[in-house]
Amino acid sequence: MTATVDRSCSRTRAWVDEAIRRVEADANRSADTHLHVFPLPAEWGVDVYLKDESVHPTGSLKHRLARSLFLHALVNGWIVEGTTVVEASSGSTAVSEAYFARLIEVPFVAVMPRSTSPEKIALIERYGGRCHFVDRAADMYGEAQELATASGGHYLDQFTHAESATDWRGNNNIAESIFHQLALERYPVPAWIVVGAGTGGTSATIGRYLRYRRHPTQLAVVDPENSAFLPGWASGTPDHTTGISSRIEGIGRPRMEPSFVVGVIDRMIAVPDAASVAAARHLHAVTGRWAGGSTGTNLWGVWQLVARMRDEGVRGSVVTLICDGGERYRHSYYDDGWVAEQGMDLAPYTAALEEFMSSGEWSPPPG
Repeated sequence: MTATVDRSCSRTRAWVDEAIRRVEADANRSADTHLHVFPLPAEWGVDVYLKDESVHPTGSLKHRLARSLFLHALVNGWIVEGTTVVEASSGSTAVSEAYFARLIEVPFVAVMPRSTSPEKIALIERYGGRCHFVDRAADMYGEAQELATASGGHYLDQFTHAESATDWRGNNNIAESIFHQLALERYPVPAWIVVGAGTGGTSATIGRYLRYRRHPTQLAVVDPENSAFLPGWASGTPDHTTGISSRIEGIGRPRMEPSFVVGVIDRMIAVPDAASVAAARHLHAVTGRWAGGSTGTNLWGVWQLVARMRDEGVRGSVVTLICDGGERYRHSYYDDGWVAEQGMDLAPYTAALEEFMSSGEWSPPPG
């Protein structure tokens, strides 16, 4: 006789059902993010678009990732009523995850470097999260796992699950949204999409979608100083490490992350940190929009590609992301004292950007 074992619990299932309903209802209340046009001379024949992820309820691109990670954990049975959720994050992901943890009423702990901006720390705490600090970015992973184990909780582990938590085939992901919003533009299929990599989830989603839909669009990933992604990608070394934190929050990692899918990337571009900050400030000077350093990294890569398209006589469009708003970085990227303390000289990069916009000549500083 075979015994029947029923591992379901009606109370647990009901709680998970309600949690998923709340997360999905939150998405239903949120409109799609805007696709802004960057003002360029029409005769260039190149249109640049900025997808403004800062308008999400938690103010950054990471809102999408956090929603996907929570749904992924809920449907897998990893988060149930009372589960303490733990994450290793340099800031924006933790802000968004704290929001969703409060939405479904579970405790949340963010493990992060002490250097994380005070604005992000305040946002995490505003949503009811607790911040746990480490001295070295490389220590975040192990510390987060230990805290989750000790509390009987769940380590979300964005760096492992980002590439699988989002449906890259579509289902209103960021890539599908970009192409829908471009449908009536003069170049509806972009020549390039430019993104940075923190977990690698966004580049994996977009790169896979481009191939799945058979678009000729190429994917460029920009990388800041000290990051392991570009050298690991270039050398084909999946375990490459630098052991050094990125000064551009949200992107660049001290190690190659499991969610960084190298095979979907057509080009990687190294971006000096001073160029990232200069480009973010230049965006505000030209458009009035405030953005973080990772958006500046994106834009520096965009202008390189636009310059190359012009040199080669290629017409088309380029799309990148406004990853988050600049209000989170008043004490860093927009603080001249902080910039000076970091030893950054923005002047040559700012001059290169201004010259490019006025003459179309791309002459970045050497290095």
